[in-house]
Amino acid sequence: MFEIGNSLREARLRQGLDFPEIEQATKIRSKYLRSLEEEQFEVLPAQTYVKGFLRSYADYLGLDGQLYVDEFNSRYVRGELEEEEQPFRPTGGSLGGRSSSFQGKAVMLTVAVIAGLTVFVFAAFERGANPTSDIVLNNNPPPPAKSRHKPTARLAVSGVGGGAYVAIYLGSRTSKPIYQGTLEGGRRHTFLGRHLWIYVFAPANLRLRLNGKAWVVPGRGQGSRRWLEVTPRRISLAPPLA
Repeated sequence: MFEIGNSLREARLRQGLDFPEIEQATKIRSKYLRSLEEEQFEVLPAQTYVKGFLRSYADYLGLDGQLYVDEFNSRYVRGELEEEEQPFRPTGGSLGGRSSSFQGKAVMLTVAVIAGLTVFVFAAFERGANPTSDIVLNNNPPPPAKSRHKPTARLAVSGVGGGAYVAIYLGSRTSKPIYQGTLEGGRRHTFLGRHLWIYVFAPANLRLRLNGKAWVVPGRGQGSRRWLEVTPRRISLAPPLA
């Protein structure tokens, strides 16, 4: 879990962007952008708008918009779905419950009869228009949808001693860095992504944790600066840029 609003705000401030400029580029009103950074999601019209605005805003800042939508779903959507799925329990006495149950069964029976007649008439019409055609009923359930969830690297970087200069890149190390600066005095930052790149100067002063597990900075004896590649499963030494 990471802080959605603070992460967006830090990315915007690092790039020196103001709300009017972002509003003009994304067509999202400034008050909604501010609400996203303050995590006041109830200000937006509906959850559909929250997810769309989160994705657009994060992508504009060079972040992974889908990660922010997934984080919002895990924190805010699940509880509402559970409430909607709770079974209906009548509050009346036994007589009222029997009456409601009888009325419900009558309505369901009527709907089933109407649906059956509709299917029969439609089938008869189709067979009359094309006597050689057959009606094939497919009772097999559709195959389950494949999960779109992909593993994500949660990378925590911190500096010790005299500190280490780092630049963090998302997706490609030739893109614009999502963070760059000197980590010292125990300062720590956390980044999410399916593929991250780190350029580090003074790696001996850098501490790394990947998905909660501490990692030794690879490339011991490789000099005072190096490139590191981060995936959801490992941190490895990357070849220098050509």
